[in-house]
Amino acid sequence: MDSEQNGPTPPGSEQHPAWRRVLLARHPKRPHSLDYIERLFTDFQEIHGDRAFGDDPAIVAGLAQFENHPIAVVAEQKGRDTKQKLYRNFGMPKPEGYRKGLRVMQLAAKFRRPVVTFLDTPGAYPGIDAEERGQAEAIARNLREMARLDTPIIAVCIGEGGSGGALALGVGNTVLMLENAVYSVISPESCAAIIYRDSGKAEQAAAALRLTAEDLRGLGLIDGIVPEPPGGAHEDADQTAANLREYLRRHLDELTGFAPGELVEHRYVKFRNMGNFFA
Repeated sequence: MDSEQNGPTPPGSEQHPAWRRVLLARHPKRPHSLDYIERLFTDFQEIHGDRAFGDDPAIVAGLAQFENHPIAVVAEQKGRDTKQKLYRNFGMPKPEGYRKGLRVMQLAAKFRRPVVTFLDTPGAYPGIDAEERGQAEAIARNLREMARLDTPIIAVCIGEGGSGGALALGVGNTVLMLENAVYSVISPESCAAIIYRDSGKAEQAAAALRLTAEDLRGLGLIDGIVPEPPGGAHEDADQTAANLREYLRRHLDELTGFAPGELVEHRYVKFRNMGNFFA
């Protein structure tokens, strides 16, 4: 695992490690959610629609088996080629996607199924149609409802964890990140445009954002880092999935020992302690 520290990049030096992680997280051949679903779960039955407006292909949700244990899966899905990217809206969910995901998570809680979510989005879709249908409300509702679901929740950031678009599926008892994933309140390009008035300084912004898995673990925001093969997950999707399987097995075994009320309290304490550096 890369152990380089995120300090300032001297002029003329190679790319900053944080920026390299951003590029790896966006690699065009990086495995997406459906690649992991295929390798990790069996009997996946996809559920469509939010029963209010329609379906959103940017979020894939359904019921499956993980090593003969029934679970629910809610995942953000990017496209691979131009046609898929347009169909999946470049992995940017709309309100109906978040409402579909919540519908499946509530169904899982009803039948005491653990929930596994995959985070991989540049952010929630900011279009006018999404705003008209209550984008902010849908994200806020997911945050509230996930916080009080009385079933185990494991969230895994597999690529880009883009702000509230990712956090809307990220309120878990356990939060994991792949080694070369990134998770941040804003993209480096947008941050650079705001702070430096120059989106070309994205690499500098990436270094300042503390968005790597090592950074977030050091800040107590995630619980574990899943190692990737040398060169990144795109070099060996099967090995990456096998590594992730071990982490899912371990944490699911741990969380299934909690009573429903204990799961809610565990999640509450976890998120209330984030950002508290004086305890």
